[in-house]
Parts: sequence; structure tokens; C-alpha cells
Amino acid sequence: MVNINGGNILLDVDYILKKAGVGPNKVVADLGCGTSGHFVFPLSKAVGKHGRVYAVDILKIALESIARRVKIERAANVTTVWSNLEVFNATKIESSCLDITFLINTLFLSHKRLEIIREAARMLKRDGSLIVVDWQNLNIPFGPPAEERVKKELIINGAKNLGFKFDEEFLAGPYHYGLLFTKM
Repeated sequence: MVNINGGNILLDVDYILKKAGVGPNKVVADLGCGTSGHFVFPLSKAVGKHGRVYAVDILKIALESIARRVKIERAANVTTVWSNLEVFNATKIESSCLDITFLINTLFLSHKRLEIIREAARMLKRDGSLIVVDWQNLNIPFGPPAEERVKKELIINGAKNLGFKFDEEFLAGPYHYGLLFTKM
């Protein structure tokens, strides 16, 4: 679980991984993984030694932090990848090789959201899953400003236009929505 302010749960990591269908031998990517690996390391354990986790970010310092933790935790199934997700085919991950891609608190950081989803689609296998988790439009004293929060309807419609089937919406935590898509 991801916590803030001494224990208030922001994201239910285990629930999100279960919703995504993460399991042994899966090949997954956390796109916009950040510095802490909140999802990278639970994913590493869930896919097991024969699975693969790609930790992707544009900030090299974030990837350096993940790489240090990979060594400490001996998470040999984690590979860090530097990329600008807003640029199609920029991510050095083979097309159609991923079972699941995660965009966790990533889309609000960009105004090129559909380009990021297009890049995620490129890497996903047919029938692969895309999980988008982002901030609900709530009046709370933390998280991104209201004008930067992503309206889920825009993501649903945009993903459909990029060849995804919208499967379901779920509550990813008290302040976040989750969206599950399948690549057609």
C-alpha cells in the first residue's frame, strides 16, 4: 500500500495488481514508475523469477533510485528503461511484447496523454491489459491541482479510439480511480 501522512492509504497496490491479473511469468511495465518503486517491487514479486518488469521513466534520477533498490532487493527480473513516453516508439521495449502496462499517477503529469497511451498500446500484446490509475477530481489538500487532474471520460474515449476495449472502472484508493482496458 502507498501511504501519506503516517498511514492514510492512497493506493491499494495489492488490489490494483489483482484487478490487472498480474501473476507468475507475466511481462509487465510500470510506465512513469517514479523514484520509489511503489509498484515496481510488488510487480517483481508477483511475476516471479520467470516474469519480467520494465520500470520506465523520463527522469534518470528516478531510474537510478530504482536500480539501486533492484540491487539491494536482488530483483533480477526488473529492467530500468529511460524513455519519453510522449514520443511514439521511443521506449526501448519491443512492440507487442507486454502482457500488462500500468500508468499509475502518470497521465496528469502530461498534456500529451493520448500519445502516452498510444506508446503503451504499441508495447502491449493483443488482448493485453492497460491499467490507468489517476487522481479523482476531489477537493483535497494534496495531489495535483484540480486543473491538472485527468477526467476519466477523456481517457476512456481516447483509449477506445486507440484500439482498446474499456472493461471496467474500479476504486483504486480513496482518492484515485482505476480504469481497466484490453487491447483489441
